Amino acid sequence: MSTNPPRAWQRMLSGRRLDILDPSPLDVEIEDIAHGLARVARWNGQTVGVLPFNVAQHSVIVLDMCVQMKPNWPREWRLAALLHDAPEYVIGDMISPFKALLGGNYKDVEKRLEQAIHLRFGLPADLPAEVHRHIKRADRACAYFEATQLAGFSVEEAKKFFPVPTKVDPLTIDILSTEESQRLYLERFEELCS
Repeated sequence: MSTNPPRAWQRMLSGRRLDILDPSPLDVEIEDIAHGLARVARWNGQTVGVLPFNVAQHSVIVLDMCVQMKPNWPREWRLAALLHDAPEYVIGDMISPFKALLGGNYKDVEKRLEQAIHLRFGLPADLPAEVHRHIKRADRACAYFEATQLAGFSVEEAKKFFPVPTKVDPLTIDILSTEESQRLYLERFEELCS
């Protein structure tokens, strides 16, 4: 029987080996993030239509909503909004009820990945509380529109779980392809970093 610990790294298409338990910012590449997020389905794929609604497109919408709510928001916090679900390029998107059941270990892994991603792109490892709250408000607003347009929730049911968005324009979601989402995500990243 082997006494070696189990492999804890993921090989990325860039060639990087990202240690999931102890991630290094040096092993994080935006191309890997965009590629992975464009292939991760929101709502565990339980959405209407031919194409799954992916995390890359969701992340761009959340960024746009953050800017709608705070038009003069600094570039670094806009970047944080775009990257708000970036750990999911490694660990996938789990629905909130399941995350709550998994608890501490899952949250610890997710947090370490988030910190490495933030450091890689010049953000503080831990975002200021107000920045985190603002991104979360936009994230939940986006989830409301996703729930009612894509995930089969009635408006009444969605209101029980997601606050009705009040500080963003009404949104009609047109699901993009994997390739379109990946390209859009990278374009937004370049705009924020140029």
